[in-house]
Amino acid sequence: MELVQATKRAIGKATRDAFGEALRELGHRYPNLVVIDGDVNNSTRTEWFAKEFPDRFINVGIAESNLVGIAGGLAGCGKIPVIASFACFMMCNAFDQLRMSVAFPHLNVKVCGSHSGISIGEDGPSQMGIEDVALAMALPGFTVLVPADEVETREVVKAALEHQGPVYIRTGRPPVPIVYTDGCDFQIGRANRLRDGNDVTLIANGLMVAAALDAADLLARGGIQARVLDMASVRPLDEEAVVAAAQETRGIVVAEEHLRWGGLGSAVAMAAAEHAPCRMRFVALEGYAESGKPEELLEKYGLTARHIAQAAREVLA
Repeated sequence: MELVQATKRAIGKATRDAFGEALRELGHRYPNLVVIDGDVNNSTRTEWFAKEFPDRFINVGIAESNLVGIAGGLAGCGKIPVIASFACFMMCNAFDQLRMSVAFPHLNVKVCGSHSGISIGEDGPSQMGIEDVALAMALPGFTVLVPADEVETREVVKAALEHQGPVYIRTGRPPVPIVYTDGCDFQIGRANRLRDGNDVTLIANGLMVAAALDAADLLARGGIQARVLDMASVRPLDEEAVVAAAQETRGIVVAEEHLRWGGLGSAVAMAAAEHAPCRMRFVALEGYAESGKPEELLEKYGLTARHIAQAAREVLA
């Protein structure tokens, strides 16, 4: 079964693959970079860093809480620890350690939650991280980043290592369409406008950015011009871009492969409510999914271009 798409975009690598490649490359630039994994390094792709820099890689086993504690200690010694596991294991299992060993002392730890969302497919709901962004947003001082494709992921990893303080990076399992065909100018705290439009604004991150662009194509067939913003930086949020969207278009649709509570939609709604209230709709998950093929799950649970376009029409109705 194929997703309904208005255009055909080249399929690139999975964001987890781009994360692993970026780590391996940046290991040469940052001699104090240490990578720690929870025994899923062949899935998170930290194994590529491990092969290049075996003396700077630690596999702690299936022990996420210990993983975070070690990272906090290394950060306290001046290292730059990057820790990785599945998003659900990292954020749900080790939340208390992230709170007390990273967020509270505001240490320079970079956290990667891989295999996020329902697009991991056949692995099933027990391994689908759908609340991870909300949990990361609940940690004061954490920067939260959700890249759209392989190109942006590499820039996100670079920015995370340059940033002083804790960062959460969300990556996915399946290959995703390439959004940035001419390179990506990513900056923490700034949205990228990928398409202009004055009727409605579509704000998305992760794999939903490509879906939002396809939704804009679908809407254009009916004479509706949609602005598309890639909001990879969930915190800090580009509030100026949100306010401009609220004031210059007739409403906002937020799309994310995450629960509708506590993630990108909540952040955008807070910014709009405070500065420029407007009509809004949210394309997101209402609860847990099931095991199945990624494209079928995204269709069943309403995370496609067709669903985004319909939400935009509701905003304009």
